[in-house]
Amino acid sequence: MSSETNRAHIDGYLDSLTSQRKLATHTVSNYARDLAELMAFTDALGGHPAFTSVTHSHIRKFAAQLHAKGLNARSIARKLSAWRGFFDWLAEHAALASNPVEGVKAPKRAKPLPKALSADDAVRLVSEKIPGKDAESSAQLCNRAMFELLYSSGLRVSELAGLDVRYAHEPGHTSSGWIDFDEHGVTVTGKGNKMRSVPVGAPALQAIIAWIAARAPLVKADPHPLFLTERGTRMSPRVIQLRLKAHAQALCIPSDVHPHVLRHSFASHVLQSSGDLRAVQEMLGHASIAATQVYTSLDFQRLAQ
Repeated sequence: MSSETNRAHIDGYLDSLTSQRKLATHTVSNYARDLAELMAFTDALGGHPAFTSVTHSHIRKFAAQLHAKGLNARSIARKLSAWRGFFDWLAEHAALASNPVEGVKAPKRAKPLPKALSADDAVRLVSEKIPGKDAESSAQLCNRAMFELLYSSGLRVSELAGLDVRYAHEPGHTSSGWIDFDEHGVTVTGKGNKMRSVPVGAPALQAIIAWIAARAPLVKADPHPLFLTERGTRMSPRVIQLRLKAHAQALCIPSDVHPHVLRHSFASHVLQSSGDLRAVQEMLGHASIAATQVYTSLDFQRLAQ
């Protein structure tokens, strides 16, 4: 009898979603599927208990069973949300002491590891020429200098775009980042307005020198930006993203490459070669070592492969 009552309660709730809340048919179907699973769990308790007798412990057990089946945290959270809404409705139509789903949380979602290129692909990406393109054109020299610097120093794309040729402090403009050839490094202003200096490798410095020689004809009203578009304006983060993606596709590198992939690759490869997590943290400009520790997982994953 309880099974019939439970079925009637589900039908009543689904009808209220359609007629009162005006939810889409597809959405109501998703609710129906989640509630059918709740009913199956409840029936499996034995004796076909009514929904009104389901407890907080039962819901925790149901969630644990979903997790054991390999369901991801997002899907479990969605089911719990559907069940919570159902029991809220049920409390208005039956004798229900409390909502048994309240306080039950899905397992924590695993943080996805940052995507990084292999060392070979990273070197190919920043140094290899595109067939059929004039490697000495200003656009190609600019691209190579930007990509080499991203990989050499692990900069954020906004930090790269904000670089000046040299430090300047004058009315209307103060440099937030600049190249220092004497120190073989770059100074940038990162998150939280914190400045840091990061070393720059010889290939990147050479690429930047070649670009600066080709940059002069593009300089117009603003002489400060290190990286310029063909129109003579400061290179924007979006244009850098598009150029890097097109460059990777032209070289048939299968990954979805964007500037942060080069930042991840820099961190992963420096950590693999040095094992110095604190140094990587400082170069990336992370306020907390916890943000940098994700690269240790990435390193172990690559070793396992």
